[in-house]
Amino acid sequence: MTQQGVRWTADQVLALAPDAASRKAGSKLGAAGPWSEAGSSDEGTVWGLCKGSGSKPYQTVIDIADSTGPAYKCSCPSRKFPCKHALGLLLLWAGGDGTVPHAQAPDWAEQWIEGRRARSEKRTAGGASGASSAGDPEAARRRAERRAERITAGAAELEQRLADLLRGGLATAEQAGYGMWEETAARMVDAQAPGLAARVRELGAIPSSGPGWPVRLLEECALLHLLDQGWLRRELLPDGLAATVRSRVGLSGSADGRPVRDRWLVLAQYDTSDARLTTRRIWLYGAESGRAALLLSYGAAGRAPELALPVGLAFEAEVSAYPGAGQLRAALGEQFTPPAPATIRPPGTTTLQAVERYGEALRADPWLDSYPVTLDRVVPTPDGDTWQLADTDGDLALPLTPASRSRPDLWRLVALSGGAPVTVFGECGHRGFTPLTAWPEGAGDAVPLC
Repeated sequence: MTQQGVRWTADQVLALAPDAASRKAGSKLGAAGPWSEAGSSDEGTVWGLCKGSGSKPYQTVIDIADSTGPAYKCSCPSRKFPCKHALGLLLLWAGGDGTVPHAQAPDWAEQWIEGRRARSEKRTAGGASGASSAGDPEAARRRAERRAERITAGAAELEQRLADLLRGGLATAEQAGYGMWEETAARMVDAQAPGLAARVRELGAIPSSGPGWPVRLLEECALLHLLDQGWLRRELLPDGLAATVRSRVGLSGSADGRPVRDRWLVLAQYDTSDARLTTRRIWLYGAESGRAALLLSYGAAGRAPELALPVGLAFEAEVSAYPGAGQLRAALGEQFTPPAPATIRPPGTTTLQAVERYGEALRADPWLDSYPVTLDRVVPTPDGDTWQLADTDGDLALPLTPASRSRPDLWRLVALSGGAPVTVFGECGHRGFTPLTAWPEGAGDAVPLC
């Protein structure tokens, strides 16, 4: 990234956009017309002035070499990160046509970069000193015991409510409406078990959701019952499974696994949002270890999380795993190189092997909705009103999830394939396969699909 000849692709830039409107607006600003005094430096800084509706142009500066992904600063009033001006400037820089030349950063850009990096170093030093000065362990133990008691009371109450539902018949769930589930979820929040609350809220959307909803509701109730029982009998479980149960009910642990240093390829990045929180999921693949790792970051509702890593880039870093059997979540540690374009790809598998991997993962974590896999030499194929990814070397296929079939990026995948085999990374689960990134056969850059 510190070499001027190394550039991102337009797809990698647009994958950073917080929403479709930002992608569209940023694309319009990816031309030289509205920009002046644009430049870049060997230290990974890109800056420029963008003409707006006011008399003064917007000052936009981007720190590409930031250890947590690109960092942005723009004088525009937008609350989106990155804003359309930052996206447009990155697209202009990625074009590599000389409109963003190598230059000395102006004072306004240099001041922001120096201030940001100084604060980052201070936080790192403060985190190290804070880790060395532990708090009162006895007080922490008592707090943990009190919370465990609340969760146990909540789990016992939830078991009673599930028993009442089954005793009265599933039809009562349709008659009661969503209010019954929201009230139960609120009780789980009071019990400090946000994981149980989230699963209860999901139950409320199942009644009257279409043909077969009683079966789906019964399946989810069974999984919730299993989680309840896992918590109530956690002392009898193996350590790994007990850690998974604690994570699923909502007890956040720390990434205490042994740090793994590797060259990590960014496989996918996508956001999910609710009324309170935006959650960003970033999938990584270790080129040497062959491991998959999931980074999670959060932002307030309507705000994109700060951590952003463009798909198709690779960087050398350490990641540490969170506890739990079958858990792939990890924390990003020290980063030794900035993200830069890479030609490596994860090894692919067949559709049958993908389903087998998901099945194996379920043995360690029965509440797992999906598992990351890379499909090799598959072709997107219509199947009536649905789509599937079919093996070119066999007769098997994986159906796409309903959500992925309705996304506009499905047609991007179809166009990339053009009837020829492609490599596709995504999440394989009981609802089907969700494609997240694809590569054309042979050489070619990663194409984000989310």
